Amino acid sequence: MNEEVKKHLDKIGDIVDAKIEKAFGQSQDNARGEIESSLKSEISNLTNEFVAKNKEANDRIDAIEMANKKFASNQPTTFKGALDKAINEGAIDSIIKGNANASRFEIKAGDMTMANSYTGVVAQETVLPTIKFDPSRATHIRQLIPNGSTDSQTIRYPKESAYDDGGAATSQGSTLGQSDFDITATSVNVEKIGTFMRITEEMLADTPQLSSYLSARVPGKILSIEDNEILNGDGSSPNLDGLFTDGAAFDTSSGAAFYQSVESANEYDVLVAALNQLSLANYQGDSIILNPTDLHKITLLKSTANEYLKQQIFSGLQPTIMGIPIVVNTAVTSGKFLVGNLAQATQLWIRENLAVEFSRDDSTNFRDGFVTVRVQERVALTNYLPNAIVQGTFSTAKTSMETP
Repeated sequence: MNEEVKKHLDKIGDIVDAKIEKAFGQSQDNARGEIESSLKSEISNLTNEFVAKNKEANDRIDAIEMANKKFASNQPTTFKGALDKAINEGAIDSIIKGNANASRFEIKAGDMTMANSYTGVVAQETVLPTIKFDPSRATHIRQLIPNGSTDSQTIRYPKESAYDDGGAATSQGSTLGQSDFDITATSVNVEKIGTFMRITEEMLADTPQLSSYLSARVPGKILSIEDNEILNGDGSSPNLDGLFTDGAAFDTSSGAAFYQSVESANEYDVLVAALNQLSLANYQGDSIILNPTDLHKITLLKSTANEYLKQQIFSGLQPTIMGIPIVVNTAVTSGKFLVGNLAQATQLWIRENLAVEFSRDDSTNFRDGFVTVRVQERVALTNYLPNAIVQGTFSTAKTSMETP
């Protein structure tokens, strides 16, 4: 406000106050409370002048503020920030000092966003009822081999370890050739595969989907470990005796059927040669197990006419080679392969099937408010016929088959 205008208003106010005090004094002296009409007129005129001058000053201030708005910053502000600024600049000082009964101030409207205007969870949320996670393997190795049940710790089976074949065509009156064989008692132990985790009672109570998540997710992880044991276990307890460990190696010797006989040998050629090795041992293959990368590498192979060989592999969605289904499993190391008659070669024995258990009876669970989740199984693997399996690495097999 202009200083000269302010002084003028203050002067008028002082005069009005003096006249009011004079009128109040006269009213005390006058028993009827009457005031001289001339004094009333003076007060009325001064009051009107005060209002007019005050309006004139406010109009000037409004004009100045409107002009200033044209140059105001466009920086957004929050309501809280604008309110703090107005108060700090004396918006309610007149009330605090007792010079007015009310105060009015304007706050420039600012851009409001969730980031600068909300604290905590204000907007509505949708919580999905299921926990999302990457899938487990679509096919596990136990699905490819026979399963049996046992109530023992040890699986023992007789196995032919040698056979001397003396059978031959014999003329009349001649002595027949003698044959003999050896039988060896072979045994494997039931081994345990599992895991556990401790979670709070509040997690189970306040997360409805947690139980179903644990029941679906953790068993899939255990079955993946089982896959690795069935395929690659070294037979040293507590590991299973894996198919790659026991299976017959791909024949790379000079006596092999395809030794140095295939020009530009590739992965497809190797698998055909492995199936032939099974056939020579009088087995008919029922499964080919590969790492996904190797299957997809085979589907990219081309003939000398630049035609993809996948036409010989895929009939529908199931890939096959010579009618034998191909199964992919990431437990197989990339670059390795296994071809076999698994229905005869091996068997998985289940002492305790895969189970998920919840219990408070573990250490200090009850006192601390925890629940232990245990997932485990007890299984054994018996590899009856190693020659019903052919396993190896593509690089070694291709080198042995390649023409010099």
